[in-house]
Amino acid sequence: MDQLPDFDAYTQVETALKVEFAGVHPAATVTRCIEAAHHGAMEVTGYAYPSLVERIARKHLQVLAAVAGERG
Repeated sequence: MDQLPDFDAYTQVETALKVEFAGVHPAATVTRCIEAAHHGAMEVTGYAYPSLVERIARKHLQVLAAVAGERG
């Protein structure tokens, strides 16, 4: 990930989402969604609070799961 302001907070977000989506997405997918959410938040708002990154990444992961469910 880019230089993140509060590494511990982002680590907690990553851990929580990996647990939440275990069995749905590989850990690497969760990490990529968090990185993409962080980058997108920075581009759009100029900041990336861990709670915002978590919400965006969770939505991405939910959409990916829904699409995979429709295909499977």
